[in-house]
Amino acid sequence: MKKTILCLSLAIAVAAGFSACGAKKEAEITLSYSIFFPPTHEQCKAAADWAKEVENKSKGRVKINIYPGGTLVSADETYNGVVKGITDIGMSCFAYTLGRFQTMEAVDLPLGYPSGMVATRVAHEFYRVMKPKALDDVKVLYIHAHGPGLLHTKKPVENLAALKNMKIRSTGLSSKVVKSLGGVPVAMPQGATYEALQKGVVEGTFTPIETLKGWKQAEVVKHTTNCRDIGYTTAMYVVMNKAKWDAMPDDLKKIFTDASEAWVDVHGKAWDRADKEGRDFSIAQGNNVIELSAEENAKWKAAVQPVINEYIKTVSAKGIPGQKAVDTLNRLIGEYSAKYGK
Repeated sequence: MKKTILCLSLAIAVAAGFSACGAKKEAEITLSYSIFFPPTHEQCKAAADWAKEVENKSKGRVKINIYPGGTLVSADETYNGVVKGITDIGMSCFAYTLGRFQTMEAVDLPLGYPSGMVATRVAHEFYRVMKPKALDDVKVLYIHAHGPGLLHTKKPVENLAALKNMKIRSTGLSSKVVKSLGGVPVAMPQGATYEALQKGVVEGTFTPIETLKGWKQAEVVKHTTNCRDIGYTTAMYVVMNKAKWDAMPDDLKKIFTDASEAWVDVHGKAWDRADKEGRDFSIAQGNNVIELSAEENAKWKAAVQPVINEYIKTVSAKGIPGQKAVDTLNRLIGEYSAKYGK
């Protein structure tokens, strides 16, 4: 009898041991990540893959819960949400808080970005070079930026005269671009643009061509004007709450840093892939792409030069090196265009 009880006790102990070994270890750190893109968007998927990379490299010590589509914090409140700890990590656009990040706003100027890869690498490197103090209250993980912002409209725009007085959705500095071209800027985030175009609240939108598929806007526009020489971008941040970052051990910080550096190119490639898909999707809807002549492109470029000049003058008066910012961007655009091709 005693032998039977002893064997039973040993069996229970062994089973418990196996159970404990097989049990999934709870993460030491659980983080929330607010992303303004919808879950189906390529950039949201890229961000989710970054989170998985961090989780895998940490061997389960870190768990990151994704909140897409601004469900945790709205696009324009994402940065404040990270600072206040409402979300531990956040991705959104600098342009949604115009005036707060004046150094980084230079990235959004209409400087003729040729691709998403070039724009992303330029934006990320620009932050490193300029080190703007406005971002010191968070941990910047990385920066990325979309491919060239172009004009998409309900009626054809083949020259500046056709654009005059048209109501065009824009954000941040792109609103000044619209005004300089003779249009009427209407500020709104991407999430509100489809309905605004559908209902005629706006007649067009300045945005990368990827939105024609990513946000389904090809369903409510008919034409894309390839104003490539003034192709602007919108820089997007991925930042982490400073206290959460400071509390992490160094080995986990390295995992975050390494993954973030690798994901700069992941986002850049995703932007270019999405631009191609957006163009293909729009054409499949029966929409067309209007190619401006070299002469007309030069007119558009000359029309937006005052926007660049105004930026330099305005921020320089506030102690921000505006000319250095623009010169740095032009240099980086040239370098990365040569590296990745136009």
